This record gives sequence, C-alpha cells and structure tokens, in this order.
Amino acid sequence: MKTLKTLKRELLADAETRAAYDEMADEFAIANELIAARTRAGLSQGEVAQRMGTTQSVVARLESGKRPPSMRTVQRFAQAVGGHLVLRIERAA
Repeated sequence: MKTLKTLKRELLADAETRAAYDEMADEFAIANELIAARTRAGLSQGEVAQRMGTTQSVVARLESGKRPPSMRTVQRFAQAVGGHLVLRIERAA
C-alpha cells in the first residue's frame, strides 16, 4: 500500500500535474492557514461553523483549498476562531 507522501511524489513527477499543483499554491496556503488557526483555537469545524452562522460542510469546503474564499468569509472565519485577518503582499521572488 502506498503512502500519501509516496503517491504525491509520484504524481508531482508529471510536469503537467506539477504545473496544476503549483498554480493552486496560494489556495493551499490559505486552506492550511485556516486549518492551523482552527486547530490552535481548539475548535471543530462544526464549532467554527456555528460561530460563523453557517454549516460544517461550508467550513470543510473552505479548508479544502479547492476555491479561494472571499475576504469577508476569511474575516468571519478569523473572528470565529478568536483571531483577526492580516493581509500582506510580498514581492515575488
């Protein structure tokens, strides 16, 4: 049985798959930050959803990284986990 790490390495060896993956880097970074913030707050997706006035499935979609969320949604998420949104634009490498 392959591990997730092995499967990811094999899939990303394909140039086309790697390009598509790299294009989604920003979405993955947002999703990772949302998950990390919720985890630091010690909250479940359901608890965050309740605080946001939405459903657990909406929070799961936000954390999936498949689509970039609106700025307003990220603000609501941040408030729900006891934080606040900080936006920073950095110079591209």
